[in-house]
Amino acid sequence: MEEKCCCCEKKKERSDEEYKKLINRLNRISGQINGIKKMVENSAYCTDILIQVSAVTAALNSFNKELLAEHIRTCVADNIKNGDDAVVDELVNTLQKLMR
Repeated sequence: MEEKCCCCEKKKERSDEEYKKLINRLNRISGQINGIKKMVENSAYCTDILIQVSAVTAALNSFNKELLAEHIRTCVADNIKNGDDAVVDELVNTLQKLMR
């Protein structure tokens, strides 16, 4: 039985290259988060931690941009080509959530 995503019903088949690229980015971000945790555990100075948090925020934003661009190039474009214009409303809703 296929495992369902905890947050949605839709699925996206990704190429090996896209999958590896996204997972590598997430692994780097996870490493940065673990580094921040260690900084807190070792009582690092507040501004040093804040700078690292800012770097993680930038890395997550970069991940979002990459994922969003791929989503538009594939999912959105394919759905529009197949006559499913509802994907545009979904994209607008997603963009509004990202811009909060």
